[in-house]
Amino acid sequence: MKRDDDILLISCYELGHQPFSLASPAARLKSDGFDVSVVDAAIEPIPEDIVRRAGFIGISVPMHTAMRVGMDLSRRIRKLNPGAHLCFYGLYATLNADYLLSHGADSVIGGEFEQPLCDLVDRLCRGGTSEAAGTSEAVGTSATGGTTATGGTTTTAVEADSGPNLSRQAWKIPDRSSLPALKRYAQLDTGVELLPAGYTETTRGCLHTCLHCPITPVYNGRFFAVPADVVLADVDQQVRIGARHITFGDPDFLNGPTHVLRILRRMSDAHPGLTFDFTTKIEHILQHASFFPEARDLGGLFVVSAVESVSNLVLKRLRKGHDRDDIVRALAVLRDADLPMRPSLVAFTPWTTLDDYLDLLDFVEVHDLVEHIDPVQYTIRLLVPPGSALLDEADTRSWIGELDEDGFTYAWDHDDARMDRLHRRVSRLVEEADASGEQRDNRSLFHRIRRLAAETADVEAPAERPIQDLSPERRRVPRLTEAWFC
Repeated sequence: MKRDDDILLISCYELGHQPFSLASPAARLKSDGFDVSVVDAAIEPIPEDIVRRAGFIGISVPMHTAMRVGMDLSRRIRKLNPGAHLCFYGLYATLNADYLLSHGADSVIGGEFEQPLCDLVDRLCRGGTSEAAGTSEAVGTSATGGTTATGGTTTTAVEADSGPNLSRQAWKIPDRSSLPALKRYAQLDTGVELLPAGYTETTRGCLHTCLHCPITPVYNGRFFAVPADVVLADVDQQVRIGARHITFGDPDFLNGPTHVLRILRRMSDAHPGLTFDFTTKIEHILQHASFFPEARDLGGLFVVSAVESVSNLVLKRLRKGHDRDDIVRALAVLRDADLPMRPSLVAFTPWTTLDDYLDLLDFVEVHDLVEHIDPVQYTIRLLVPPGSALLDEADTRSWIGELDEDGFTYAWDHDDARMDRLHRRVSRLVEEADASGEQRDNRSLFHRIRRLAAETADVEAPAERPIQDLSPERRRVPRLTEAWFC
């Protein structure tokens, strides 16, 4: 690879947001003098001319869906440009490193990826191998060693024993200049109007180690703060191009509560009226209850929290750090602050019974959460990717199936066949509603799901609560128009 060769970075799927995983490394590479093109494959075609002339192609795979799309893309890329160095980076690159390196990838970078990407490109330009000198990322690794073709040269692979990069790195303001316009991404739906929404991150990684979370095996309880000046400059540039709302995409916004509060105060001073949302754990809501009234005053519109289940058994199995009573208390904290919670769920697990599923639906209605939860959440099934911390649990062998390599997940079936049947029926219902545009009618779809669950359990479905009993505030909860979470 030569220094003046083109570099192409591709994002496959980032939940309807302008990809931070392109903007951030592009800024770093450009500052080092490289010619970088970026493509968001979720909304625009891959330009074949750029693929053919690129010396280095990086594919961002921060989540499971992106991993599947990325592998399909990599096959096309190899046909168009077999000599390019092909690198996968992001959370799911780490989890699937062995598979990737045996199916066409030349290198894999996990953890904090910006500096390792630059180091790798620079090393390749100097005629070096894909082995990372002095860093801890898994770059150019394979399970068995061997050789890989890289930009017309041959490089020696190294043993896959270094793991993800968990070194602190310098930060650049993300370069969003070549990304598609914000209007092509998820919008904020206030219930009255749609507004352009931006996206940034104040931290990466997570202090917590929930067993089902893909962050756990990569960061292992560590997190890294993005400097406040970088975050605020990124917000500034998105406001200039039309953002009226910002999603903070941190795995947990309150891993560093002092850090984020300083950012929110400065952001509010610079952009009065700019609103935002963020994600945090139930236990952080309880631990930092005094944070939320000020967050609301500074522009907070809603809070996403990984409730996952209301079954204490399931919560314990996932090592979530909260129980059912904690969820109720957290809802009260947020309601007192006038900040709606938008729970995310793992509705189907090996331990979730049919009674649990019915109980979840009852809990949602009793606590006025029907309009707070996107219907797709009632279809989410536990995903167990390679490397998952769940695989280290002593009893996992009793329920886990074979690894579906091409699907990047372990198979499992529920002991109660009715649960697998219900999952298929609810998933089909929500998919059909999404295709028809009905999915925005949360209440109607919720009650159809409830009837399906009751029918599966051979019990009578509860009567629907008349909509006039609900306050206007409970009927209209701010949301993003992209409803998927993984």
